[in-house]
Amino acid sequence: MTQKDESAIEMFVGGLVLDPNTQAPVVVLKDEGGQVHLPIWIGVAEATSIASAIKDLEMARPLTHDLMQNMFDELGVRVVRVLITELKESTYYSEMVLSFGDKAIILDARPSDAIAVALRSDAPIYVAKEVLTQAQITFSESSEAPEEKESASSKEAESDKEQADPEQDQESSKDFKNIDKEKWSEMLAQLDADDFKYKT
Repeated sequence: MTQKDESAIEMFVGGLVLDPNTQAPVVVLKDEGGQVHLPIWIGVAEATSIASAIKDLEMARPLTHDLMQNMFDELGVRVVRVLITELKESTYYSEMVLSFGDKAIILDARPSDAIAVALRSDAPIYVAKEVLTQAQITFSESSEAPEEKESASSKEAESDKEQADPEQDQESSKDFKNIDKEKWSEMLAQLDADDFKYKT
């Protein structure tokens, strides 16, 4: 399971930004060469968690994903990898592959949660080639990164939607604007290219 899957491409967190139109956070995954870009609109809590993992910030109290990783460590569970498996009706789906002794465990997970956990466990992140094809990912011919975004989630819409196109859920984007983003914005301001696996 640790071997490279020919049907998927290993990706890295290449950036975190705010969507200028909806003010929703976006995580952008990029391949090693920086040619393939996959933006995923996510929620503020997940963006905060991803940013804190990238910056290796120690919170006063553990965030949800810190708690998950602490539980894994205590129980002897290893995160083998995460895989974004599907893009259906503009919503991304993913799974976490865990190892517990000689047992393999596959859990359904939202991409943002899977990414946040992967960063804490140094697990590789893969995206199925079919997902990249469906998302109509273009190979950039310059080193300049495209604008990076994350799927919008309001408290009501923070269910399972992590979108390829935020216009699919305009109402959620409107609700998202009412969420307090100060803490996440402060973290974002502290991030720079050296914090990411992919250097812009």
